[in-house]
Amino acid sequence: MKKIVFILLVLAATSCDKLLTQYPHNAKTVDKMTEADVELLMTGAYNIAQYKPTFNGYALFDIIGGDLIRPGATSTNTPALVIQGAIAPGQSIVSSPWNGYYAGLYQINNFIIAAEKLPDSPRKTELCGTGYFFRGLYYYYLVTRWRNVPIVTGPVDYDVPQTPEAEAWEFVAGEFRKAVEMAPDFTDKNYVSKDAAKALLARTYLAMGKKTEAAALAEELITCGRFALADFSQIFRGKANHEEIFTFPNLLNEGSFNIGSYYYTKESDVGGSYTFCPTQQAMDMFVHYDKRTPYSVSIQGSNNVVNKYYQGDAGQDPIYITRLGEMYLISAEGQGLARGIDRLNQLRRFRGLEDVHPGSESSFLNAVLNERRLELFGEGFRWYDLVRTGKFESTVGVETKYTVLPIPSRELTLNKALEQHPLWKATQ
Repeated sequence: MKKIVFILLVLAATSCDKLLTQYPHNAKTVDKMTEADVELLMTGAYNIAQYKPTFNGYALFDIIGGDLIRPGATSTNTPALVIQGAIAPGQSIVSSPWNGYYAGLYQINNFIIAAEKLPDSPRKTELCGTGYFFRGLYYYYLVTRWRNVPIVTGPVDYDVPQTPEAEAWEFVAGEFRKAVEMAPDFTDKNYVSKDAAKALLARTYLAMGKKTEAAALAEELITCGRFALADFSQIFRGKANHEEIFTFPNLLNEGSFNIGSYYYTKESDVGGSYTFCPTQQAMDMFVHYDKRTPYSVSIQGSNNVVNKYYQGDAGQDPIYITRLGEMYLISAEGQGLARGIDRLNQLRRFRGLEDVHPGSESSFLNAVLNERRLELFGEGFRWYDLVRTGKFESTVGVETKYTVLPIPSRELTLNKALEQHPLWKATQ
């Protein structure tokens, strides 16, 4: 990707309300931007979208999904203790992603406004589609975590209240639908495309309970001929493949976001802080004949490690947003047992596993969730998969309030229109 050039200065403010209402002091106004200016602004938008969510933004659903613990400390050596210790209104694991998403939205809203003011052209359409994709992605992350969130599409001069969850989901879906129509055609996994938007729209429809629509979009990607399942040895070791639909490259000259450092040990060849490790149950679910096993988990000395992000402190692994394996599982879940079982077993056979034969819709859903747990381990899905299917409390053994994140304490102070989620208000 090109060297990052910022046209708009992203301010250091941390409140979503304050961040989204301020103008930069050293920026061109959006009314005076040329297409070249907007192209450079788009490059900055890619950069912010990669790094502003922080590790907590990308790994949170794994950290609180029941498959990771903190090594060593007895106070955090069970999933329930990790969740209870991490999720609270004042904790950075809650506030840093919130701040990152709204910092990104400040940038992308300005980008969209500038792009929409350009003279009509095919490239203007593509630029707008890219902007809608990123705005949909930011709000997908926000709604899955906080449900009712402020939706802002441009500068405002008042405290912004939350949009109800159902309306927020419709907004997310609308952004991805526009991106499907307007974003560029697929050329490379590191750039926004119609196919990437289609994949995220399928994911959004699944979250909304629109299973038929989700499955139809997933099938379009499976059958389009541009993508194919690939070995984990290619996907997660930086080799050419046709499975990845959209991936941030996470280049060294653009930032310093080492995902693998949090999972690898200091004793490994590449070093690491070893902040989180898989539970023994998570290790045991990977059987030796599953082709994903050596590229999902490993043992370094006597330590269990997540092995998808293999560069540790020595380099920077890509940030995987969506790939074809997820589409197989969305198609399977969306179609249900009668028709979805074929997609589920096709994926399992490709990964070296035998077919499964569930006898009911509920057992089929469990089979799909189990496969998602294996296929997408460490990629930021587990918590929300359990939450959206109503299985989180019984699986992990924590209170219902942990099925939603609390609004960060500082946001409630800065934005008087915000209200804490009822599940958290009742416990404060």
